[in-house]
Amino acid sequence: MTKRILLVGVGGQGTILTSKILSEGLLKLGYDVKMSEIHGMAQRGGSVTTQVLFGDKIYSPGIGPGEADVLVAFEKVEAVRWLPYLKKGGVLIINEHEIYSLPVLTGKESYPANITETLRENIENIKSINATQVAAQIGNVKAQNIVLLGALIKALGLSGPDWTDLVAEYVPPRAREANIQAFITGMDA
Repeated sequence: MTKRILLVGVGGQGTILTSKILSEGLLKLGYDVKMSEIHGMAQRGGSVTTQVLFGDKIYSPGIGPGEADVLVAFEKVEAVRWLPYLKKGGVLIINEHEIYSLPVLTGKESYPANITETLRENIENIKSINATQVAAQIGNVKAQNIVLLGALIKALGLSGPDWTDLVAEYVPPRAREANIQAFITGMDA
């Protein structure tokens, strides 16, 4: 059985790193894994998406509308933008953090209100966490992606390999302790 995970965010949030750690762990579990990434205007705060598919045999890394088993949104507006890709009965993991686009910052547009509440009306299985705030409390706001990774691993019910070892392998030495704590906190959340 194939599982399809769609991770969406804004450039600089660690979406791609999260996908790489996830893919490596899934390979260690013996799954066939395909990952693709789209950077868009990531360096300027644009949308970043990665698709991770795993199962016995994966032939294509693509996820079409209505096919994602899990949608992990690193930012609330990205959850709305990519929601059509979540299948009926799928899981939405959403970071409660808001990143304002240039039109919002200049006052030309306003940030949509009540996004999570609106999503709750339409999505049966939604897990909401302020991963950015959790990471800041741990001491490294950049570890928000690893908080979300922990929540994703928990939602998928994946045990083994040692996910904290994988996290430590992929992050800089100075950030290891905070990222390991972020992963554990995400699993508990």
